[in-house]
Amino acid sequence: MTQTSVRENLLRIQERIAKAAERAGRRAEDITLIGVSKTHPANAIREAYEAGIRHFGENRVQEWEGKRAGTEGLAATWHLIGHLQSNKTARAAKLFHSIDSVDDFAIAQRLDRARAEAGITGKLRVLIEVRIAPEETKSGVEINELPKLVESCGELPRLELAGLMCIPPFLEKAEQIRPYFKRLRELRNELEKKLGLSLPVLSMGMSHDFEVAIEEGATEVRVGTALFGTRDIK
Repeated sequence: MTQTSVRENLLRIQERIAKAAERAGRRAEDITLIGVSKTHPANAIREAYEAGIRHFGENRVQEWEGKRAGTEGLAATWHLIGHLQSNKTARAAKLFHSIDSVDDFAIAQRLDRARAEAGITGKLRVLIEVRIAPEETKSGVEINELPKLVESCGELPRLELAGLMCIPPFLEKAEQIRPYFKRLRELRNELEKKLGLSLPVLSMGMSHDFEVAIEEGATEVRVGTALFGTRDIK
């Protein structure tokens, strides 16, 4: 994809974000766009950065390790949005600014410990991934186990628990996905009230449904195809 097309795609996405925010009575600048750069090479990330993207999402620790040298010097925020395996936690804790897919307390503990052992100052931002549709999704904490996980993660000293994330089932019509986004927002609100915590981040919505997600309260949307084009399958 050329620099021009990435820039043009970004302008279209920003316009869609602005309109969705307006419909919801929100401000477009309060919504963070994460460019999903998984399977795309470092030069594509650089092109998106030059176009204005400052947040990028990667799915796999090993893939990011292989291309991060090509992004050296970019003042971007790097998110791990894919499922994190326990044997990759020490590396992930050093490589990413945010782990957006924590779904197990043992993983959270490993991240916390890895930051301490590496002598990294400052907290690692994390989001808890919720299994919002058990029959469709493979990762994420079960809803009935969510309060306990939130409470436990909130006590880890080197992690900053910022909010929740979900990946709803893929449905052709974006409007059909609205109930899942609404449910995540309701869960967040219930947790804040019950536990007295602030969980400002709701990461939900992708290329084909992020407008509905914004209308339901998303503060971060993860957009890959609409920004970079069709991914190369590896």
